[in-house]
Amino acid sequence: MTLTVGIIGAGRIGKIHVDNLRGNSQMRVKSVSDISTGHLEGWAKEKQIEVLTLNYNDILNDPEINAVFICSPTNTHATIIKEAAAAGKHIFCEKPVSFSVKETEEALEVVEKAGVKLQIGFNRRFDPNFRKIREIVQAGQIGHPHILRITSRDPEPPNAEYIKSSGGLFMDMTIHDFDMARYIMGSEVIEVHAYGAVLVDPTIGEAGDIDTAIISLKFANGALGVIENSRRAAYGYDQRLEIFGDKGAAQADNNRANTVEVSTAEHVSKEKPLYFFLERYTQAYIDEVTGFATAVLENHQVICSGFDGLQAERNANAARKSLETGAPVQLNQLGQSATIL
Repeated sequence: MTLTVGIIGAGRIGKIHVDNLRGNSQMRVKSVSDISTGHLEGWAKEKQIEVLTLNYNDILNDPEINAVFICSPTNTHATIIKEAAAAGKHIFCEKPVSFSVKETEEALEVVEKAGVKLQIGFNRRFDPNFRKIREIVQAGQIGHPHILRITSRDPEPPNAEYIKSSGGLFMDMTIHDFDMARYIMGSEVIEVHAYGAVLVDPTIGEAGDIDTAIISLKFANGALGVIENSRRAAYGYDQRLEIFGDKGAAQADNNRANTVEVSTAEHVSKEKPLYFFLERYTQAYIDEVTGFATAVLENHQVICSGFDGLQAERNANAARKSLETGAPVQLNQLGQSATIL
């Protein structure tokens, strides 16, 4: 069986998905849409894309297409999800679903009524190291979890124009970490307390955002968590995680070009972390589209559902409210239950 796919949005992430889908024998990329296609003609021919269109409705109206990948700007996601679900297409959507919890809830209701699958692009769930940590926690190897620490630092900040349309650090960057916290802990976040500052680039502050943050979490299972973010780490893409419990701890370190460590009388050295997310999560991006194809073709549950996307957004909103008020925010104040995963 083959899944025939249309890609909506041919920016950087859309092109990554095209390459990974073309490498999967279970998936065929038939169509790509974008708001401008002139610059894509040579690329589309090279990738053997059959249809290149300015109108994504051409994809939704194509009866041969079984699934769509939504890689367009965030402010279009909820609308396209609802339209794709109404057209009977299975959906892969990049994060976040929207900037509004209400819009996301409305989109998920349409998906549920249509009976199609929706996977959200939290690719870090598919990283082999983080998946192994989750397996260790679920197997009880570290006992009852007490503390989760997530470090996530980008190698350089985005430009000011991107910041203005990103939804802010919590919705754009930390949202991956909120999802990872739930995924690893196996429990919902019930309280968020966020601190933020502008320490990297003053233009980010001028755009109304922060570039440095510490977020404290309380989980329904009694455990505590800490997420720390920075928009710039001079040494590369810093992605680490530690989970500590009453029987031990487990850590996932950065990926590097090699694991060689050189020790001399003068110094001990090893390679810097891989530079950015494209290098760090290459395999995760491949595995997430493979997981989506398997879920659709074999009628399995997706690994990262629309509900997971909704909960991450709720966490991000709680962090923003906490930053504004200077106080911890209870998630039930925002309409979130403390349901265990």
